[in-house]
Amino acid sequence: MNVSVVGRKKYLTILLSLVGAFCIRLLIPFTSSAFSSTSDQDFSYNTNAPLPTGKGTANATLVFLARNSDLSGVISSMQHLEEKFNKEYGYPWVFLNEEPFSDDFKTAVQKESSAPISFGLIPSEDWYQPDWIDEERATEGRDKMKAANIIYADNVPYRNMCRFNSGFFYKHPLLQPYRYYWRVEPDIKYFCDVTYDPFDYLRDNKKTYGFTISFYEWEKTIPTLWATVKEFMALHPEHIASENAMNYLSDNGGDTYNLCHFWSNFEIADMDFWRSEAYTSFFDFLDSKGGFYYERWGDAPVHSIAAALFLPKSQLHFFRDIGYRHEPFQHCPKGDDWVRGMCTCNSYDTLDYAPQSCISRYEKMFQ
Repeated sequence: MNVSVVGRKKYLTILLSLVGAFCIRLLIPFTSSAFSSTSDQDFSYNTNAPLPTGKGTANATLVFLARNSDLSGVISSMQHLEEKFNKEYGYPWVFLNEEPFSDDFKTAVQKESSAPISFGLIPSEDWYQPDWIDEERATEGRDKMKAANIIYADNVPYRNMCRFNSGFFYKHPLLQPYRYYWRVEPDIKYFCDVTYDPFDYLRDNKKTYGFTISFYEWEKTIPTLWATVKEFMALHPEHIASENAMNYLSDNGGDTYNLCHFWSNFEIADMDFWRSEAYTSFFDFLDSKGGFYYERWGDAPVHSIAAALFLPKSQLHFFRDIGYRHEPFQHCPKGDDWVRGMCTCNSYDTLDYAPQSCISRYEKMFQ
């Protein structure tokens, strides 16, 4: 594997709690082994990882999946995040690609930050369509979506990316020294100064998954995903958290999926949740169904469903004070958050309470 930094795996001990709850639409009592936040001592910086060059102290990194052809968009995104946050905190960057990064790419990227930067090659077995996928069936599914004018309908590399982000990025050797990550993509924009450390916020408030934008998935891309999720829950009720966020995902106790999800191109989260027994078994079960290729299952609904079901809802967090845009949607803070962050966006130009947004559903859980 061609990587510039290789760390050792460090897994957290997962706290198992036995609680009484209900299994969706099944009157079966169960115990919960859902992921739980851990103590502050597990949050300190891993000595195998590059140290931040600024005032950041968390065991965290900025993760960027990109290709050499994305360079201009990569530079733009880095400039936004460095200016609004990382120039003060100096958290390391990790870049991943299914092909080796060019020297030109590395040179250009390294000019944009004084923080440590690592470049890694994704193992082919973690990226490309598995040999066991029925290609005839997969082709039929892609053709059907293309006829329905669905975006990325016949795009296999897009499906590779969704599967990789769902079940493999956090396993990459370059990410093993780290616990927390901030996901970054090409051509995104940050509108406000981030005047605190979001990783510290996760620690101090025992949060696991943070987002900025939430809206409905395109149902035609995931026609069998919820049925598969229900099948998994029936087999593994022990993984369902008490006080979970099922009401964010479903309007009828889980009988059907309302299509709400967190837009995963922005995530600030705990990788040890993805490394947990609950999520590992969940992803493996989904992957075995082939839906990433027979349909077009995205990492956004996969991550969102897992976080909503396997975590107590109190461990989810809406970063409402972080102004963010990924075409064609954006979140812009309001009121004191807008003033404090010296935001440059129009606070009325935000997806938050538009008809296609799920923010109201999310907030209703806490009222």
